[in-house]
Amino acid sequence: MTEATENLEHAEHAHASGNKKLALLIAILALVLAVTETLSKSYQTEVILKHQEAANLWAFFQAKSIRGNSAQLAKTQLSLLGNAKDERIVAAIAKLDDAIAHYDSDEKSGEGKKELSHKAREAEHEAHAYMEKYEKMEMAAGMLQVAIVLASATIITGVGVLAYLSMGIGVVALAFIGAGLFMVV
Repeated sequence: MTEATENLEHAEHAHASGNKKLALLIAILALVLAVTETLSKSYQTEVILKHQEAANLWAFFQAKSIRGNSAQLAKTQLSLLGNAKDERIVAAIAKLDDAIAHYDSDEKSGEGKKELSHKAREAEHEAHAYMEKYEKMEMAAGMLQVAIVLASATIITGVGVLAYLSMGIGVVALAFIGAGLFMVV
C-alpha cells in the first residue's frame, strides 16, 4: 500500500467515526426531545385541568353568592313586612341568618364562599405554575429541534463548528428542562 492510500483510508475511517459520533449525538438529542415533548404535553394537560377546576369552583362560588343574596333578600322582606314580635318571624329571620353565615363561610364542608374562593385561587395559581413549566419545556423542545438540524448539517457540510454549536444548544435545552422539571407547583 502506498502512503497516499493509507492516508486516504485513515481519513475515511476518521470521517466514518465522526459520522457515527454525530449520529449518536442526533439520536441522544432526539431521545431528549421525545421525553421533553411528552412532559410538555403533560404540563399542558395540567394547565387545562387546573383552569377547569378553577372555573368550576368559581361557578360554585357564584351559586353560593346567589343563594346567600336570596336569603338576605328574604330576611330583609321579613324584617320589613313581618311583625317583629311574632315568634315565627323571629325564628325565620334567625334561620335565614344561619343560612347567610353558612353560605359565606363553612369550614366544616369547605363549601362556603370564603373557602371556595380560596380553593379557586389555589387552582389558578397551580394552572399558572404548570403553564410556566409547559413554556420551559416548549422552549427546550424548540432548541433541541434546532440542535438536531445543526448536527445533521454537520454531516452534510463537514463544518465541525456546527456540531459544537448543536451540543451547546443541547446543553442550554437541558437547563430549560431542569428548570421546568424542578420548578415547584
